[in-house]
Amino acid sequence: MSIGLGMAACGSAKQSTGTSTGAAAGPVKIGLLLPETKTTRYEQFDRPLIEAKIKALAPDAQIDYYNANENATTQQTQVDTALTKGDKVLILDAVDSKSIQSSVQKAHDAGVKVIAYDRLAQGPVDAYVSFDNKKVGQLQGEALVAAVGPKASSGKIIMINGSPTDPNAAQFKAGAHSAIDGKLTIGKEYDTPNWDPNNANQEAAAAITALGAPNVVGVYSANDGMAAGIATALKAASLSVPLTGQDAQLDAVQRILAGTQTMSIYKPFKPETDAAATMAVQFAQGKSLEPSLTPTTSTNGSGNSVASNLITPVVLTKANIKTTVVADGLYTVAQICTPDYAAACTAAGLQ
Repeated sequence: MSIGLGMAACGSAKQSTGTSTGAAAGPVKIGLLLPETKTTRYEQFDRPLIEAKIKALAPDAQIDYYNANENATTQQTQVDTALTKGDKVLILDAVDSKSIQSSVQKAHDAGVKVIAYDRLAQGPVDAYVSFDNKKVGQLQGEALVAAVGPKASSGKIIMINGSPTDPNAAQFKAGAHSAIDGKLTIGKEYDTPNWDPNNANQEAAAAITALGAPNVVGVYSANDGMAAGIATALKAASLSVPLTGQDAQLDAVQRILAGTQTMSIYKPFKPETDAAATMAVQFAQGKSLEPSLTPTTSTNGSGNSVASNLITPVVLTKANIKTTVVADGLYTVAQICTPDYAAACTAAGLQ
């Protein structure tokens, strides 16, 4: 992983070597603002891992948690609340990267550091941690091209991209197109508000009807949540074609084993959450970030250059479930191999 988290093993914030910026020390007060709950990762992994790492580095830290439930206006109000509470640092995963700009500016004007988490918000953001999102899309596209194989000339694919308000979605889309264009013919393409699985299901069903089921040779889905809705539409149309995903959700791992989803993108959450938490604690203690935390830079939609940490994603297939999500402790074999998937698990060597 290209993350350089040499400080990740630190047992307490006092061991950090971040340089003081001269800001007052005081209590560590951090606001954690996540965007939604429909994607299972946020409540299942991101929140508990971030909170645990902050507490490991600063046991007395105050963490104020908010979830915007896909509502950009709600998230703006939550930023105001966090500022009123006196939070010194915000870890912000924006619902809408553009509309949150005024809130980022408000935090900046108040001397509060903003860490863009997973999605790069607009405005004067102080640091950014995520994955190499264009690479994610490229890997998805390459996997789809390989899975469709010689059938590419006999039909078309459906592309179901993520939310138009999420800057990551545009990067996934660009990466996917870089791998797909010229190799597969796109019959229908959609940008799906809020990454909604129900919308994705309806989009896939409409596309299958418009193109004709025999003419569909594959589906690009930008994430696993939408892939669940798409898989339902494919089953209803008696279609078995390659389907991509992202996030390595448990149900996606099971679909990969069952053969109803081709792949997912495994983004190890702990390196991302550890980096964000470490950044937040160092900022809250009035320190500059250690250089290893932000080895690169990114430019956000408002033109700000942001010190960044972009982690390399991993392609998840049936062949490496054991050596990735199981070996890393994301899921146990028992969680994956429920009775409905027992035979598939045995065939894959999981039990």
